Amino acid sequence: MTLLRKFCCLASAVAISYSSLGVASGQGLDANASPYDAAVRNAADPASGPSALAPLRQAPQAPGGPSAPIPQVVPTAPQGFDYRANLQSDVFGAQLFTGAFANAGATQFNPDYLIAGGDSLQVRLWGAFEFDSALTVDPQGNIFLPHVGPVSVRGVRNQELQGVVAAAVRRVFRANVNSYASLAAAQPVRVFVGGYVYRPGLYSGTSMDSLLHFLDQAGGIDPERGSFLNVQVKRGMQVRATVNLYDFLLDGSMPLNQLATGDVIFVGPRQSMVKVSGLAESAKRFEFAAAAMPTVDDLARMAKPNPQATHVRVVRNTGTTRNTEYFPLDQARDVRLQGGDELEFTADKKPGTISVRVEGEHMSAQEYVLPYGTRLGTLMQQIELNERSEGESVQLFRQSVKQRQKEMLATSLHSLESALLTARSGSEGEALLRKTEAELTLQWIDRAKKVDPLGQVVISQAQERDDLLLENGDVLRIPTRDGLVLVSGEVLFPNAVVYQNALMLKDYIDRAGGYTQSADVTRLVIARRDGSFDQTETDSNLPVRPGDQVMVLPKVDEKKRQFWKEMFQIVYQIAVSARVVVGL
Repeated sequence: MTLLRKFCCLASAVAISYSSLGVASGQGLDANASPYDAAVRNAADPASGPSALAPLRQAPQAPGGPSAPIPQVVPTAPQGFDYRANLQSDVFGAQLFTGAFANAGATQFNPDYLIAGGDSLQVRLWGAFEFDSALTVDPQGNIFLPHVGPVSVRGVRNQELQGVVAAAVRRVFRANVNSYASLAAAQPVRVFVGGYVYRPGLYSGTSMDSLLHFLDQAGGIDPERGSFLNVQVKRGMQVRATVNLYDFLLDGSMPLNQLATGDVIFVGPRQSMVKVSGLAESAKRFEFAAAAMPTVDDLARMAKPNPQATHVRVVRNTGTTRNTEYFPLDQARDVRLQGGDELEFTADKKPGTISVRVEGEHMSAQEYVLPYGTRLGTLMQQIELNERSEGESVQLFRQSVKQRQKEMLATSLHSLESALLTARSGSEGEALLRKTEAELTLQWIDRAKKVDPLGQVVISQAQERDDLLLENGDVLRIPTRDGLVLVSGEVLFPNAVVYQNALMLKDYIDRAGGYTQSADVTRLVIARRDGSFDQTETDSNLPVRPGDQVMVLPKVDEKKRQFWKEMFQIVYQIAVSARVVVGL
């Protein structure tokens, strides 16, 4: 009795175990089936719930039986890999690998793809006989169609698949049955990536993915060690293809190599390099085979010099000696390069003509194209003045002078800013006072940085004016005799006052409302139209002429401002270069 009870308990345990695998629940496990077979069937059936064996592919089915979909490999970019090394490299082609190819899925429309074992084909039959299913190419290279039998599809091109299946169906169904077949999913593969890449390893994809997909998953080619010209696809000991990635980068040509599980993508060592700099769209380092070094013309087609480039400098690194050669572009086409050479495309153009614009009160053209080296006196002879023109106060504005004025102002402001931020205090109270003062001064510095100098050249004497060489981009302005005096700065009502011969400097200031409380009455600046300046005091007898600008500068309190001298110099510098007064 005890033995019988033990046997019943054992039988119950076996039944429970089989029930957990879906056998006792009526899923049709035959007498010869094993628990492993049941687990595989559950893995293929989504309704059976999760299973530890779910990633496994379904076991081969009997002819005519149901076919489970093949698990698809979804390619993903390498997690945690930093592609900035590729983006920051100066090697041509390194920017190719940024993770974009690793994220891209496989296309199903490659007409030259060869059907292989494990591919999933969608087959539909309609008419007198109905059939619609996804069939897997078995290890013998066949798919099994009901009432038709096995159809060999291994090695068939994707664009010819429909014809092969239709021919097999017509051998059985002479009429009233139509067929359609297409590639549903390529075979998942795992490919080795080795050589000079950032992350050698084994990577997943499909047999339809290009080698760029697998290289990108490996982080891309190491530009300091790997070759973009020698990427091999190996199967066993055989090299099936050698890919030059420059063909893709320059011409968009990429051979489609169908990969299989166990294939190896191998990146060889980097070959000879030539560096390009200067006026070129692709100022990078280019790789070349040592046995086929290019000419300057070959490299120019890859680097694409800018239209303004006229010459090329070739620096040759021959051993311990650096030799420099300099050629016009049209004479350097056949110059043969060597590994380690450095090329710089330059613009060596001699100016033939310059363009000068003439504005203001005159009767002549406003744009003049003159020979290089023309002087201002020559241009003045071509300008026709009228009765309203003030020819003795010609103004000249130059871009190079404007840039220098801006640089000098920036240097002064930076020096003042550094002194404010590094000043030391003797006590906590003094530190608080200096902090408040520094904040106000920094706000004033921000306003001063926005001032744009005029770039006016001082040409006070007629003889010096006529001998002045003109530059390209100069602007010549002929003032109008308007009879006005402009009063600006620290006055109550900055305005233009009509010139009167009897009025003195103080009279013009009074007519502008007089000084403000922030005015420095001991330092006034009179800006003349010709670019010259005079500094004077209130009671000075310095004459004021029509067209002058009187600027009243702000007062810098030396008791409250630690850097009052520097600030006053900057205020005066802004007034002279931009003819504006920046209040404190």
